[in-house]
Amino acid sequence: MDHSFPEMKGYFGFGCMRLPMQGDAVDLVQFRDMVDLFLESGFNYFDTAHPYLNGKSELAIRDGLTGRYPRERFLLTDKLTEPYFQKEEDIRPFFQKQLEWCGVDYFDFYLMHAQGLTNYDKFKRCRAYETAFELKKEGRIRHVGISFHDKADVLDRILTEYPQIEIVQIQFNYLDYDDASVESRKVYEVARKHHKPLLVMEPVKGGSLVNLPADARKVFDDLNREEGTSHSSASYAIRLAAGFDGIRMVLSGMSTLEQMQDNISYMKGFKPLSEKEMAAVGKVRKIFSSLEMIPCTSCHYCVEENHCPKDIRIPDLFACLNKKLVFKDWNTNFYYNNVLTHGHGKASDCVRCGQCEKVCPQHLEIRKLLQQVAQEFEK
Repeated sequence: MDHSFPEMKGYFGFGCMRLPMQGDAVDLVQFRDMVDLFLESGFNYFDTAHPYLNGKSELAIRDGLTGRYPRERFLLTDKLTEPYFQKEEDIRPFFQKQLEWCGVDYFDFYLMHAQGLTNYDKFKRCRAYETAFELKKEGRIRHVGISFHDKADVLDRILTEYPQIEIVQIQFNYLDYDDASVESRKVYEVARKHHKPLLVMEPVKGGSLVNLPADARKVFDDLNREEGTSHSSASYAIRLAAGFDGIRMVLSGMSTLEQMQDNISYMKGFKPLSEKEMAAVGKVRKIFSSLEMIPCTSCHYCVEENHCPKDIRIPDLFACLNKKLVFKDWNTNFYYNNVLTHGHGKASDCVRCGQCEKVCPQHLEIRKLLQQVAQEFEK
């Protein structure tokens, strides 16, 4: 690793894509408590982006973190996201707004966001990378990196064309490790080949590795009994990711103080998974592979920035279908018809415009999947 990197304390980062909410507003009282506990526990890395919570994440950072603590107490990462610039001249004004929204004079890390074949050429055409490198020379960015959502060969191309990239953020968890659509293992190996330190996002796959099916949960419950421990399902996923060589930080998006406390309980004195724990994870992975779940991480890119003209709550509908098929929760029928689609579009309202699929980091065939949702709940 480049030893000029600022000190990342621990292997646990505060991902601010998911925050405690009160309706549509961030619960700033609880968020401040979470920030305080995080810093008091010896951690210091925060990650945000303008699309997160439709801009509310950056403002929460200012109100809950940067306006309350001296700059040297924390490291802050922000990102350049594709919808917010159309030409090179748009980038610097948008970057300046991000600094103001976050309440800082510089970012420790600035990432080209959600890089892949669908947007990389636009970033190149608009000289986004070159602009970021210039901002680094000016001291307004300390380090330039990318967050990545595509196949391994695409990452290899980007890192070959821009060797100045200093760090790579990837989706990495035990379900996606050998998944053909995500290629976590291959992407990880490419980053290591290029000698880039890694940041991990989606270690619990949008909560899928927290709320486990009963037979998968039993595997970890049995292990806890055998070992005399009480580790949460999330702990196995996050510790697994943090245990790989070259992974410098694992981000966790937390919506409650209790989730923060749980993460700190096993990351403050971080230890990689033991052989027994790895074997248990392998059993859980096999259980998941036998299920037909929609691998949505609820990032909500598909519904933010008006990507859905029919206002269909796509991630929520997918979660509802997963819950019915995997957990046999028949209350989902009521939830679908009376909550998720109340004032919002139904799955059958999809006009098949494809805007959602263009921004989906998981490359899901959303239009086809919405047909499955409609068939299940709108019979």
